[in-house]
Amino acid sequence: MAGLTLASPFAERQRGYSPWREAWRRYRRHRLAVVSAFLLLTLIAAVVLGPFVWRVSINDIDFGSTLQGPSLAHPFGTDDLGQDLLARMIYGGRISLSVGLAAMTVSVIVGTLVGALAGMSRGALGHGLMWLTDLFLSLPQLPLLLLLIYLFRDGLKSVLGPEGGIFILVVLVIGGLRWMPVARLVRAQFLSLREKEFVEAARALGASPVRQVVRHILPNAVGPVIIAGTIDVAAAIIAESTLSFLGLGFPPDTPTWGRLLFDAKDFLDIGPHWALFPGGAIFIAVVAINFIGDGLRDALDARRVI
Repeated sequence: MAGLTLASPFAERQRGYSPWREAWRRYRRHRLAVVSAFLLLTLIAAVVLGPFVWRVSINDIDFGSTLQGPSLAHPFGTDDLGQDLLARMIYGGRISLSVGLAAMTVSVIVGTLVGALAGMSRGALGHGLMWLTDLFLSLPQLPLLLLLIYLFRDGLKSVLGPEGGIFILVVLVIGGLRWMPVARLVRAQFLSLREKEFVEAARALGASPVRQVVRHILPNAVGPVIIAGTIDVAAAIIAESTLSFLGLGFPPDTPTWGRLLFDAKDFLDIGPHWALFPGGAIFIAVVAINFIGDGLRDALDARRVI
């Protein structure tokens, strides 16, 4: 029996342990999060693959088919110019979801950088960054968003074109006004993690501050950042829809979901379908993203730190 070792079931489980596999197992327990992920992926697939299936131009005008309800020829009905709402919903969904994803990327990158610097700094830099974060948090978000869009949209339109200029401006402004919660969250994570034993060990072995952050601290703080990012996507979609509904977003010929709602507001009594579909799409996307965030929070909070 010499040399023969018996592996315990615990050791076998530990060898096969993966924090991401465990997170996925916990996420699957959240039924609403799983259903929401399916709905969101369905929306994304529809707006990405829709133009290849539904080959109808968003600008085709048919005055003989104005304000028609859903039918085989027009599954989502038509608007006051006889334009196909399904084609416009698909095109607008690509813009609305892209704005949400791009604005979330901006807010997460800026918030992570500010939070990491504040969390690793023990002096005036950290306090100054948190003071700046609190200052931005105290500003009224919607009035400032409207003001910045109003001031800079004409300049960017002349440089990047009507649609490209507004897209860049909306993404930068929304992302630039959403980074503060991420920064506070990342700072709190860094303040906690930098005192952990594995970071102390890396510091004792001569690891530079950059290596400590990139190799040891940031990977263990990524869970809360992902959760905050999902919330930012939903908030960005709502912000873009609000801008378009108020007439300060994309040009009138760019049918984002918010713009479709804005155009439909005068025809609610005779063409309620015009507002129902874009409003329903915004509702489904935002609720699904929020439930996905809840599922990710339940899945990632229980991960081991190391």
